[in-house]
Order: sequence, then C-alpha cells, then structure tokens
Amino acid sequence: MTRRDRTALVTGANRGIGRAIAKGLLARGDITVLAAARQAADARETAAGLGSGAVGVALDLSEPEKVEVAAAAMAAEYGPVDILVNNAAVLVPDTGLELDTIDLVDSLAVNTVAPFALVRALAPGMLERRWGRIVNLSSGWGSFSEGMGGPPAYAVSKAALNALTVAMARSLGPRIKVNAVCPGWVQTRMGGAGAPRTPDEGADTPIWLATIPDDGPTGQLFRDRRPIPW
Repeated sequence: MTRRDRTALVTGANRGIGRAIAKGLLARGDITVLAAARQAADARETAAGLGSGAVGVALDLSEPEKVEVAAAAMAAEYGPVDILVNNAAVLVPDTGLELDTIDLVDSLAVNTVAPFALVRALAPGMLERRWGRIVNLSSGWGSFSEGMGGPPAYAVSKAALNALTVAMARSLGPRIKVNAVCPGWVQTRMGGAGAPRTPDEGADTPIWLATIPDDGPTGQLFRDRRPIPW
C-alpha cells in the first residue's frame, strides 16, 4: 500500500454516514482510509467499492476489551493513524422499563467504551507526532440542551460520548483536536428512508472536523459546521 500524507480510521464505514465520510476523506487525495466494519468480508467489499486509497479492516466494537489490541495491530500493519472517526453505533428502540439492562450495557460498549478504547490505542501516537483529529459521531438525542430525546440506551450512550469528547479534548491538549458532531436526521438504516438528509450531507461536518487546521476548535459539539450546546 502506498501511504498518503495522513491515515484515517473510520468505524462503521461499510454503509450510511460512515461510508460517505470514508468516500469524502478519500476524495481529498492525501488521506488513506482504513474502512472498518464488523465483518471482514463487508470491510473488504467496502474498500473495493471506495477504490484506491481505501483498505478494509475488521473491527468488532461489541468487545471493547479487544478493540485496543486490534487498533494497535492496524497501526503496526498500515502505519500511524492520524484521524479517528468514531462513527459506528447501535440503537436499541426499547423505552422506559421495557429496556433490558444488557441492552444498555451493550449500547454503552459500542457507542462509548469502544470509542474510548480506540482513543487509548491511537492517541499516544498522535501526541508523539504532535498532530491528530478525533471525531465522535454523536446525536441531538444525546444532548441535554435538546432534551435527551429518543430511546434511552441510545440517548444515554451518546450523552456519555459527549462527556468523553470534552474529557479527551482536555487530556490530549490543543494539538489533538477532539470534537463531536450531530449529523442530523440522515437516510441510513438507523435513520430510515424518510429522513431529510442524504448520507453525503450528514458526512459534511464530520469530514470538516477530521481535516480542520491547527487553529481549529476542540472539545465542542457541532451541527452543520456550527457549535451547538451540549
């Protein structure tokens, strides 16, 4: 593989917003994209469809204790990861007391703990190189300012991801930009065909945050390239 100037890891890159983010980063021409999916076959198919500069990698976020090891192995095989886009997520539709405890645990594992494990694995290298971008795909459903709407397991896990964004931005300092983004209601398997935004529209702000200059923001939540309250 011919290495470009930067390498990005995008989780959940096999469909929806994740695929659109991977496509947009590749279109810049200077970024190699590690397109991650839970199944190796899906990852390979995605990379083949994206074309030159894309590499399919298998990454199962349901087991966060293994994620850190897997991410370190990727960096060893494909080179340092400069951009991390935590896009993959699960949504359990149950509400109230219908929600099983294990579903909340699983939602936190995929939507919050696994992104933290990836940060733990990849941020030290970013710090050594004095450059890095971490983008966490969040949601208005995880925003206290917007009422924490939506199914509880999803809302709680995204609120926790927002808190993780603030904590990691503070810990990693100004050179490593750590931000969260609400992409809006997007036409994905999760959002449904009736959503008003296309995956490309939902991917615009994540791509922007993944490539912001050194004087760009950190520790904030964005929608449509504008900061919004937590």
